[in-house]
Amino acid sequence: MNNKGFSLLEILVGLVILAIGLLAIAALQTTSVRGNFFSQNLMQATYVAQDRMEFLKNVSYHDPALSAGNHSEGAEVIKGMTFDRSYQVTTVNDPNGNYLRIDYIVTWNDGVDHRISFSTARSQ
Repeated sequence: MNNKGFSLLEILVGLVILAIGLLAIAALQTTSVRGNFFSQNLMQATYVAQDRMEFLKNVSYHDPALSAGNHSEGAEVIKGMTFDRSYQVTTVNDPNGNYLRIDYIVTWNDGVDHRISFSTARSQ
């Protein structure tokens, strides 16, 4: 006998395989959205830090903003996310000439604490 069709069992097996594939794609989509959200926040934090580092590199060497110690610049809200900004200035005495080391730190919390830091040296 030559049957031209699918049995109920074959259809159910095919549907189970399709469902497993669709669930895997849904999980990947969720992971992708989370990754994009983190990437956007990381980009904004990087922008904030680089902007302030450029400012600190261009002020006078004796400006109060470059006095040794910790400096808090408060929070900045960008696209609904709060970024806390601070930096530390350290005077480095070197036989070839003194310079300032500037460490700029940006932190934020999107359900998990994150931190990014940049460092540079500033000579007279």
